[in-house]
Amino acid sequence: MSSTPEAVAAVTSQPLSRQQRRRCLLVLLALGLAICFWQLGGNGLVDETPPLFAAAGRAMARTGDWLTPRVNGLPRFDKPPLVYWVMGLGYALPAQAQWDPLGTWAGRLPSALGTLITLLMLGDTLLRFPQPGDGHPRRTAVAAALAFVLSPLVLLWSRTAVSDGLLSGTLALSLLCQWRCHATGGRRWWLAWVVLGLAVLTKGPVAVVLSGITLLLFGLARRNLAGLWCQLRPLPGLTITALISLPWYGLELLVEGQPFWDSFFGYHNFQRFTSVVNSHLQPWWFFGPVLLVAALPFTPLLLLGLAQLVQDLWRRRPPAAAPDSLQLFAGCWLLAVLLLFTSAATKLPSYWLPATPAAGLLIALALLPSTARSRRAQSACWLASVLLAAVLASGFWGAGIWVPLINDPEMPTLPAELLASGFVLRAAVCMTVAVVLGAWLWWRPQPGRLLAMQGPLVVFQLVALVPMMLLGDRVRQLPVRQVADVIVRERARQGPEPLAMVGAMKPSLHFYTDQVVVYEGLSKGALVNVVDRFRHENHRRGFRGTSVEEKPTALVVIDDRTSERSHWQGLEHQELARHGIYRLWRVDRRRLEARAGELQKQGVSADWREPRPERY
Repeated sequence: MSSTPEAVAAVTSQPLSRQQRRRCLLVLLALGLAICFWQLGGNGLVDETPPLFAAAGRAMARTGDWLTPRVNGLPRFDKPPLVYWVMGLGYALPAQAQWDPLGTWAGRLPSALGTLITLLMLGDTLLRFPQPGDGHPRRTAVAAALAFVLSPLVLLWSRTAVSDGLLSGTLALSLLCQWRCHATGGRRWWLAWVVLGLAVLTKGPVAVVLSGITLLLFGLARRNLAGLWCQLRPLPGLTITALISLPWYGLELLVEGQPFWDSFFGYHNFQRFTSVVNSHLQPWWFFGPVLLVAALPFTPLLLLGLAQLVQDLWRRRPPAAAPDSLQLFAGCWLLAVLLLFTSAATKLPSYWLPATPAAGLLIALALLPSTARSRRAQSACWLASVLLAAVLASGFWGAGIWVPLINDPEMPTLPAELLASGFVLRAAVCMTVAVVLGAWLWWRPQPGRLLAMQGPLVVFQLVALVPMMLLGDRVRQLPVRQVADVIVRERARQGPEPLAMVGAMKPSLHFYTDQVVVYEGLSKGALVNVVDRFRHENHRRGFRGTSVEEKPTALVVIDDRTSERSHWQGLEHQELARHGIYRLWRVDRRRLEARAGELQKQGVSADWREPRPERY
């Protein structure tokens, strides 16, 4: 890897033919389908947020109401509808209940599609615009795409039924279209704004803010903000974005009124940014560790890519030609996510997901030869990445030490089953192979050495991580599904009864029973709330409060710890099922009302009518 200008020029790639690009994209498509879609519907939904998304998408397909997302009989205003629309299309496919019995393939479809689209767009961008010094653009394209999709954060969220994966995909597509417009001198400037409209329909105005910060930083770094403005045409562009995204917001506000405004804009956007919600209080430096973990084991290469950018800017090097500025754009993109969400009061690891495509670009481009880069620094960061992979491998080899320390009351058998499964051993072998290949290629200036380490990591995803997820689902979520099956059978046999879940509140119970569930905690007030809601709660679609004379019994799902509370003792219930930590009781409502009366005499009152922002 020579640092002379002649050597750099020698490895500069020639433009690829359409056939070469197509073949490389087919390889990426095959890899993306394997990583994102293998066993996508093989396990159940993990409580608590994914079942809320999936239930809303399924409700749209079944009711034909594609305007307002609803869960458990209540409007769900926390996210715009695009993620629910994509889920709903999955649930509307013919015979969906037969080939997707758990309903999770359709629920996870938006996340998997968003990840796959991002992977392909990253690869296509590097194939069409090879960067300086890149003598093997096809290898770089595949390596960058895999650096993105093999991020631990992406591996998890690409299989989670929430909106973050689809936001990351639509935002990445929009930003890469913006950069490609800049690289081509303004061609197809409108396309990025169309996709940005879809991003706004996925998670709201945060997409516009992230896009704006990225482009502002990039324009300043290029010292040509005015030229970028002329190329991208933000005023007509934002008009296109608004025409695509705003009609739904207007219709929803017209139909639902103030509750939609207060919940979506007030709570889920303004309040989440300005104050801590759901106890997600984190220090200001929270996303520093998230950045490091999300790039494992190639974190040193990501830091190297960022350091190269800082060095170029510090030395005030002349701006590169527009098609050669992708690394700078990726750095501005990552910095925009870091700045925005560091300033937000509420912080979650998933907020970092929109930065992972930029991180993938920085990791792959950091290893390209350049007159301005040190081979020694690249070799040192490569060695550090190999050592990090070795640490991960040793962690899997030593699983017998730390796995028994896992202590989750909802998964008491997980440590023993995980060690007996052999999945940890598979993970250790995959990581070890990656370490051996990485060490062998340390001092060899091989353009494909990043791919050599990524290959075993792809195998790790397929033969170790996905099976571990399936095992965790069987231990943790299967009991909820088993209880739900009993409820469905009892409903078919004896007719509908009021249904409550107390203590551990799992939205997946509503998803699998397809019945309105009254959720309450483990306090004495929870019992009083359940009784009062069975009688008087009438504002949920599909649920009407009933008297004891109409429905003399009720079904209660209760966990072991809650069932030991004194106020749930002595109800002379009938236990219909016990699975894992959950019990299904049939309770005489007269006895429940009598117990609630006793508690009210002690000063316990019903408070379920008080507003709860995260109610379901």
